[in-house]
Order: sequence, then C-alpha cells, then structure tokens
Amino acid sequence: MKTTSEIRQSFLDFFQSKGHTVVESSSLVPENDPTLLFTNAGMNQFKDVFLGLEKRPYTRATTAQRCVRAGGKHNDLENVGYTARHHTFFEMMGNFSFGDYFKQDAIQFGWEYLTSPQWLGLPKEKLYVTVYETDDEAYDIWHKIVGVPADHIIRIGDNKGAPYASDNFWAMGDTGPCGPCTEIFYDHGDKYWGGLPGTPEEDGDRFIEVWNIVFMQFNRQADGTMEKLPKPSVDTGMGLERMTAVMQHVNSNYEIDIFQTLIKTIAELLNVKDLDNKSLRVIADHIRSCSYLIADGVAPSNEGRGYVLRRIIRRAVRHGNILGAKEAFFYKLVPTLAQVMGHAGEIVAQKQAHIQKTLKAEEEQFARTLERGLALLEDALTKVENNTLSGDVAFKLYDTYGFPLDLTADVCRERNIVIDEAGFEAEMQAQRERAKASSNFGVDYNNVIKVDGKTDFIGYDNLTAEATVVGLFSNGNAVDVVKSGENAIIILDKTPFYAEMGGQVGDSGRISTEFCQFHVVDTQKYGQVFGHIGQIEAGELKVGDKVTAEVAAERRHSIQLNHSATHLLHSALREVLGTHVMQKGSLVNENGLRFDFSQPEAITKEQLEAIERIVNAKIRENIEVVIEEMGIEEAKAKGAMALFGEKYGDVVRVVDMSVFSIELCGGTHVKRTGDIGLFKITSEGAVAAGVRRVEAITGEAALAWLHNLQQMTQHSAELLKADSTNLVEKIQQLQDKAKRLEKELQQLKEKQASQAGADLAKQAKQINGVNVVVTQLENTEPKVLRTMVDDLKNQLGSAIVVLGTVADDKVNLIVGVSSDLTTQIKAGELVGEMATYVGGKGGGRPDMAMAGGSEPQNLAKALNFAQEWIQAKL
Repeated sequence: MKTTSEIRQSFLDFFQSKGHTVVESSSLVPENDPTLLFTNAGMNQFKDVFLGLEKRPYTRATTAQRCVRAGGKHNDLENVGYTARHHTFFEMMGNFSFGDYFKQDAIQFGWEYLTSPQWLGLPKEKLYVTVYETDDEAYDIWHKIVGVPADHIIRIGDNKGAPYASDNFWAMGDTGPCGPCTEIFYDHGDKYWGGLPGTPEEDGDRFIEVWNIVFMQFNRQADGTMEKLPKPSVDTGMGLERMTAVMQHVNSNYEIDIFQTLIKTIAELLNVKDLDNKSLRVIADHIRSCSYLIADGVAPSNEGRGYVLRRIIRRAVRHGNILGAKEAFFYKLVPTLAQVMGHAGEIVAQKQAHIQKTLKAEEEQFARTLERGLALLEDALTKVENNTLSGDVAFKLYDTYGFPLDLTADVCRERNIVIDEAGFEAEMQAQRERAKASSNFGVDYNNVIKVDGKTDFIGYDNLTAEATVVGLFSNGNAVDVVKSGENAIIILDKTPFYAEMGGQVGDSGRISTEFCQFHVVDTQKYGQVFGHIGQIEAGELKVGDKVTAEVAAERRHSIQLNHSATHLLHSALREVLGTHVMQKGSLVNENGLRFDFSQPEAITKEQLEAIERIVNAKIRENIEVVIEEMGIEEAKAKGAMALFGEKYGDVVRVVDMSVFSIELCGGTHVKRTGDIGLFKITSEGAVAAGVRRVEAITGEAALAWLHNLQQMTQHSAELLKADSTNLVEKIQQLQDKAKRLEKELQQLKEKQASQAGADLAKQAKQINGVNVVVTQLENTEPKVLRTMVDDLKNQLGSAIVVLGTVADDKVNLIVGVSSDLTTQIKAGELVGEMATYVGGKGGGRPDMAMAGGSEPQNLAKALNFAQEWIQAKL
C-alpha cells in the first residue's frame, strides 16, 4: 500500500520525467497578492505567469502545494470533521504548462499517471471523465485518442445559471484568463451511495473527483467578450488526500495513513476509546492548518489571517474539551505532525518550538475566554424572554468572544432555554456575505499595464544610462507621445532606476533628451518591465526616443544605507530574541527603515539595547558586503534566508555580510558595512498580535538625531540649573518635591471639604424623618466628593446625600445612602436616573454611586428631580 508521502513523491517524479521543473510549495500567505486571504490552489504562485506579467526560466512546472480554505469565499470550516473530504488544510498536486503543451498532452499525462502500472495503476473501468459541453476537442481526445468509452465521458454545461457558469468552466475572476476544464472521477463502488456527475445524486460518496485539468484558452473582457489567448496554458490539480484514499482503498480522507496516525495520537493523549469520534477528526485536521499557518508566519489575532487562525485553534481546543481535555493539549501534536508529513513536514520540524509555543499560549488564553464567555452568558440568560435566547446574543458570544454555539446550547439546555437558531444562522450568513464581499476585490486582470519584453536593470553598478523609450502610458492607456505638464509612465529598454521591491522604495531622478525633461518621482515594476512614474516638465517624449536616465544619487545612497542596516537588524533580532523571528513586512526609504517581525512577547529595554549594540558592532567591523548570483539550492545550502512576501527564481541574488547576515535580496546595498556609519533605533512596539515593529535611522540622519537629543539635554539642564552629569538626579528631586506638594494640597482640599461638609450637615432637610442633603457645590474637585459624602453620612447617621458639581464643562454626580435606607433608596438607581438629565450615565452600589455628564446647564434639573424622587420613595 502506498503511503501519502510516496504518492506525493511519485507525482512529482512522474512530471519531472515529462520535462517539468519541480517547484517548491509557496507560503500559505500569498506572495504579493492582496486578493487572497490564503493560498488556496496550486496555481496561485503562478498567477502572474498566466497573466503574462512574469516569465520563469521554465515552461513546465510541477508542485505539491500546501493550501488552506478556511476564510473568505473558500470557507470549509464548519464542515470539517463531519464530512469525508472537507479540510481546512490540504495538499494540491499540480502540473502546469505556460504556453507549452495543451489539451492532448495534459490529458494523456493525467491518464498515464493514473492508470500506468509503473505509476498508480488504477483500473481504467473505474474512471469517468467530464468535459465542458461545447469542448468537442477535449471529448475527442478522451474518446478517440485515449480510448475512454463514450459512456464514461459526461458533458457538463452551464449548470450554475449563467453563461460559462459551470462546474467545467474555470475563471480566475470576472475578467482575465479562463477556459473549460475536464475532470476525472473515481468510482468507489456501489457499496457507497451516489451518482455520476450531472445527476441528482452527484453529491454522494461513490463517484469522487480526483483530477481537474483547466485549459486556459480565453481572456474574458469586462464586457464579457472572450478573446483567444495567444499562448494557451494548462493548470492541473490532484487532491493528494483524495488520491491517497483511493490508493489505500478507503472512502474517507480521514481513514488514510496521515489522519489515522494523528487520530490515534490524539486518542491516546485524551484517553478516548472511540476512534470514529468526529471531534478526533476535527482536531486532526486543524493541527495541520494551524501548524503550517504559524510556520508561514501567521499569528493569532482579531483580524484578517490571524483571526481565521484563532478560530481554527479555538475550534480544535473546544473539541478537545468535548473529549475531556482538562489542560492544554493541542500543541503536543506538533511533533507527530512533523514526522507523519514526511518531506512536507520539514518546515514544521524546523519551526516546531515556535509553533508549539504559539499554540500553547493561544490555548491558555482561550481557557480564560471561556470563563469570560460563561459569565456573559449567565448575565444574558437572566434577561431572556419566552425562554428563548436571541440569535444575535448567541452570535455575539460566538463571533466576538469566541464562545462556541454548542457550548451555549449546553448551558441553555440546563435552564430549559432554547436558542433562536434561525436568528443565529441569519447573523452567521450576514457575516459570510461580509467576508465574501471583502475577499472579492473585483480585480480586472485586463486593466494592468502589460508590455512585451523586459527592462534590463543596470542600476547595481550605474546611476546613469543611455536608453530607449519602448513604451509610454498616460491614464493607464498606451500612447505614442506625452507632452509638457502631463503625468506619464515611461518604459525603457534598460534603466539604472531600481523599481520598488522587497520593501525598498523605487528610485527617483530624471529622464531627459536635448529637448525634454521628465521628473521621475517613483519607479515600479510591471511584469518584466520597469515603469518610471512622473511628469513631463518641458518638451515632449515619444516612443523610440533616445534618453539619458539619471537616478537621484544622494537619495539612492541613503536608501542603500538603510537597506543594508535592515539585513543587520534582522540577524541581530534573531540572535537576541530567537530564530522564530521572521520578517512580516519591511519599508526602506531615504528617511529610515521600518521592520515588522514575528515576536509573541514585548521586547525589553535591555534586549533592544543589545540589538542596537550588535548592529553597530557589525558596522564598526566594516564587513565587506559580498553579492553573488547562484542557484536557489546552492543559496539555501549556503544558509541564505528568504524574506517574507518575495518570489525567487532558480537563480537568486545572495547578499552576504560575512556569515552574520546572508539573505536572498534583489535590493541595492553598500559596499562595506562601515558605509552605514551609525545605526539608531527610534521606536519599537506592537503593530498586531504577535507582530512587533522596529523603526530606525542610519548615517547622517542618525547623527542628526543624536545631536538633537544632545541639544535637548543641554537645554533641559540649563532650565533646571544642572549639568548632564546630575540632570537625572535633579529631575528626581523636582518630582519628589512635586509629589510632596500635591499630597499637601490634597490634604488641604480634603480638610476644606470636611469643613464644607460640616456646613452642609446644618442644611440637611427632614423628609419623613430622614436627613436629606441635595445640593450643587461650587469650586469642588470631583475626587473629594466621595470624602464629603462619607463625612456627611457619619455626621447625620441615617441620611441620603446627593451632590453635584461642574468641572471643565463636565458634570459630576454622587449619591450616598446610609445602610439602613438602601432597601428604600438605592444610590445606583437614583444616580442613573439623574444622569439622563445631564447627558451621561453612571451607577454603583446601593449605598454609593457616581455618574458623569456633558450638559452642565441641566444640573439644576437633575438635582430637583432627585429631591422629588427621594420624597416619593420615602
């Protein structure tokens, strides 16, 4: 019996034997693609290749791509564990052709791999295929060339209610590359219920799709027009878990070797005897997605990708609680996962400690969340009507506090209270629609600057170049000429201008001819060409003109200092904080650098100083910055670190700072670290859950920062009649004196308040034998009101005291009630009613309560109301 790892490897080996380049799985965090929450298909990392925006050194590729579908449009979370084939994490085996082979080869490759005894050797009679209804070419290849019987080929038309809306027609979006697809189904046998594709029973478990070939042959325009692509391409996907189920003669993905090993480990850990328990399946699935998401740099948080990760973790932990878990357990599954995933588990093994630490912290936090949720639920249950908990309350507990619906149902059941599940589902559906809307960016893949050819970048060694204009764009449209005053994008055949990449901003400068001046404010990359963005200041420019391109040298130099310092900072962070530190974002410009990185805990002042010292020590060492181009595998062997959000080809650029820092980077750098001069961290803090940010400056900017600090220190010393050696001591003396004076002042105010209270006691009125004081105070600070109320109650014995004051246009109210009267008059109730008059709210204990408001003009009305309210109650 073939294992999952063996099937994964055999797929890659087969397509490698057919001339395909084996490409590593990309990160679950889509690279430079804001339209996707997570990588959810094998073709994601090749999207720009299919769009013609990027060229690779190969035209055939094969991958084992890790994918997650648990948010946005592709959200399988609620079904996971309860069906045979829903997962949050799965592996998609793919083979791709970029304008190379097309339908016949793609179909024959798939059939050979599936049926040849040398490979999977599946019985041909158990395989059925579908084609798009009008795709006669694909039908004929299957029937006449491959030899699939006509009764095993099914045509599927537009079964989703619109033209080209079909299970057998694929589109990247509303516009852009699209085309028909053909699918292969495996017959698990008549012991399982289900029918062929296109029948009412197609959702059964008998006929399962295992292979899908997309033929990208059209480009859909915004008006719906289908244009033929000049170089049709192929995108094939084979679900690894589904194919493993076929090869291991089981129907459910959860019965394959990987899941069975995980399920048995969970059962042993939680002492569960029933291995068919659905909660075991949920946990086994979720440990895969959670571990790989954390390995790829996602941290639990309350928004975006981090929020989805948090939901998956909490769902797994909740199912652990159902199975009887009494303490954190989820993180203990990571070592088993790393082992059972084979080659695909290497990234988990490498980051095992960080993954476990993150999961354990989140489990423990969720335990506290459950406690808070129970308290909120208890409060909500005291307010239910008709023995029904409203759906919006149940949803708020679920969505805002992470409190599972099934747990809410358990608690309600104990009180004979039912949940308005229809209302809950309505709220859930509204959330799904919001998620779907936020994930559909409506990208028009045709509204992108496309230029054939490639700009030759010569800016590593040159800041000026003679070049030719090969393209001009104005307002997004290609034009032949641009004139004075017009904004434009200029495409050159070669350029010294660096285009924004890898966190480094694009260069600025000038492009000129004898008769034209063009001011470049930014440089961006569009596919393989560089776009110089700016404005014509004088003259005009035409396609074909010879120009001189000049980069703003001083600005570029400052950018280089900051970029090289960023590499040193990255390595220093890993040295001081740990190797779990991963880049989460970067910005390098002429003013400084900003570096975001994974770090679950706050950085101490001592750690920050250590990081800064290490970077400056490496600067003083004046290390030569060695830059080489080499193969990606050679670079990895050298220890080069890839950076978050970047794509790398087979040949990469390695920036080596004497082993201390070795990174793959296409940016511009100094010749030696000593060129940086000085490195100074200016700020550090959290930007998201598990993500910190360091901002820093270098060179002249760092020196200017220190000079400014020195000047402020000297000026402060002069004001305090001190010098730099005793400035801190002088400030401490002044602080101590200020605290002493504040304390004396407060004591004086309280003494005055006590005297005022004695005067107020004489003004107390009797209402039905009870001493009552209701008055407005002038020039009284809010913080002494409580002291005054306590003094009055002590002096008057049985009493009700209501005081109001205005400070800084804000109303402050306080009500005190002696303990013998709290059954008749409750302070919290009275002050709450008074607050409505002054535009505020408040509350407190029955014997003491306070409120605030923003309408001082109504204070008299509030006090009159109190007088009448007390009289009515007594």
